[in-house]
Amino acid sequence: MAGGNAIRGSRVGAGPMGEAERGESAPRVHISYWCSNGHETRPSFAQEPGMEPPQMWDCPRCGFPAGQDRLDPPAPPKVEPYKTHLAYVKERRSDADGEAILDEALSALRGRGLIR
Repeated sequence: MAGGNAIRGSRVGAGPMGEAERGESAPRVHISYWCSNGHETRPSFAQEPGMEPPQMWDCPRCGFPAGQDRLDPPAPPKVEPYKTHLAYVKERRSDADGEAILDEALSALRGRGLIR
């Protein structure tokens, strides 16, 4: 026998199932959301006065945003490709600017005698 005091088939916090132990459940409403891939998601929300369900929900299947209008789902997010530091620098500076900065740095190093 493995465990002397263990009760088989139970866990900490386990008890009789039912609403008598936990109280009554709040009234729920299921709302359908559709993504641009056509996936439907139906999360449930508690019906509380003055509380509106969210207009957008993330699709659990593809991760795209989903909306409540089946015929007009939200557009998928635009994916930007990875850019290196050099690509960002080239966006801000022209080739002439780069040449001027390089010449300035080289002349400063030559002035200190670090390069010829």
